[in-house]
Amino acid sequence: MLRRPISLFTFACIVSIGTLLLYNLPFFRFVIDNCHDGAAGVAWLTVSLAIVMLAVNFMMTCLAMFCLRIVGRIVLAILSVINATAVWFILKYSVIIDATTIENVFNTRYSEASGFFSWGMWLFILVVGLLPALFCLLQPVVMCKARKLGIYCGSSLAVIIVVGLLNINQTLFFSEHDTELGGLLQPWSYIANTYRIAAFIQDEQAEEIKLPDGRIADDEKAAVVLVIGESARKANFQLYGYKRDTNPLLSKQKDLKVFQANACATYTTAGTKAILEPKDCDDLYELLPNYAFRTGVDVAWRTSNWGEPPIHIEEYLTESQLAKQYPDEDSHYDGILYAGLHQRIEASQKHKVLIILHTSTSHGPQYVNKYPKAFEAYKPDEIVNAYDNTIRYTDFLLDSLINTLRAMTDWKTAMIFISDHGESLGENKMYMHGLPMKLAPKEQYEIPFLVWTSEGFRAYKSDLPPVLEQHYIFHSVLNLLSIQSPAYDDRYDIFQLNTNQQ
Repeated sequence: MLRRPISLFTFACIVSIGTLLLYNLPFFRFVIDNCHDGAAGVAWLTVSLAIVMLAVNFMMTCLAMFCLRIVGRIVLAILSVINATAVWFILKYSVIIDATTIENVFNTRYSEASGFFSWGMWLFILVVGLLPALFCLLQPVVMCKARKLGIYCGSSLAVIIVVGLLNINQTLFFSEHDTELGGLLQPWSYIANTYRIAAFIQDEQAEEIKLPDGRIADDEKAAVVLVIGESARKANFQLYGYKRDTNPLLSKQKDLKVFQANACATYTTAGTKAILEPKDCDDLYELLPNYAFRTGVDVAWRTSNWGEPPIHIEEYLTESQLAKQYPDEDSHYDGILYAGLHQRIEASQKHKVLIILHTSTSHGPQYVNKYPKAFEAYKPDEIVNAYDNTIRYTDFLLDSLINTLRAMTDWKTAMIFISDHGESLGENKMYMHGLPMKLAPKEQYEIPFLVWTSEGFRAYKSDLPPVLEQHYIFHSVLNLLSIQSPAYDDRYDIFQLNTNQQ
């Protein structure tokens, strides 16, 4: 075959079929073992995924060969070798090629990696990787016209869209097993996760657009605790009219303000960025914790989550670090983020303290693992029951935080809770979150926005819009911390200014 030229169509078909059969059998084995829709349902899902995989790989092979020519051949050959290596480790060591695995690959020395080498591995890579790579490099291919390439790609996209829509009811399955499925899908597992690691490193090193210098206007002792909720949707909060008793404690809290609010996005990275930035834009401006820290505020960030924009402060603590600091606390749940806050604030050497808790309390799809058994008010045999239990746990944590802050009579204190985005729980067969805002149902962007302040701290404005957005957080917190700054925008502040700031 290598001596006789073949068409681009035939070449792309061979490569896509080979990729499916040689490198993705572990993927389909996982699908078959974990899909519980009956024999017919498993067969339909497996065939659908195979069709989509063939269409995607066919289209990408056509584009690579047509647009890149010899470079495209080299790329396909390299992918064949990497695919074979990835499959070897999946089969031999049951690994998942996720972001952590890719990060470990980049951080592993040769002396450590060489311990995995064996003659069996080299033989496997030779047969399953190098021979297909030689085919990609040496097989003569007759290129088609651009018009025919457009037909190939358009047809592939149409197949992908149609099959995807026919499997829209499998959203929960994909959400529940996204890490495993993504980590077994070759070559996209290591391509996507390498990009994620590179993007994360770039974000960590990203140069923010500095905001104008600000200054702290008074010496009043003030502490603000901002709690960023994860996947908490307004619809399931009793405080917003939900029929269930999901806020038994907060509903009795004196001076708790409940605002209507919408998220700016339906996924964590963008939603969290919107909460912390001064205005809605694609640029990376100096974020609230970074700006407050630079201005002289004592800032701490505690997190059990991920997908955060770059945070540049001295005290950044994960749940595992907090577990070492507070060994008597249960570190399996978000309560660890709240440990020792009273002592942390009282021990501050500054008059202004900002603590941000980035939680994961209502992150799915395994909602049942996000709260202690004591908060299982509803038996988690249904997804909504388990989700509602996460809201009751959130209710307990926020109520406890308010009571802690209220007892600190030497400080002016405030608690703000706002979610990064909402969550779909099966409405219209949609689950989780992440749809584009133009397509997202209201469950994915209508969020809770709760505020409590100690007596006499700040007065609320009486002319606020009926629905607020996440950017109110930045400017309202500047007000609470008495930070005077050209970056402050009174239009996005829920509080009136005190006399020292006017």
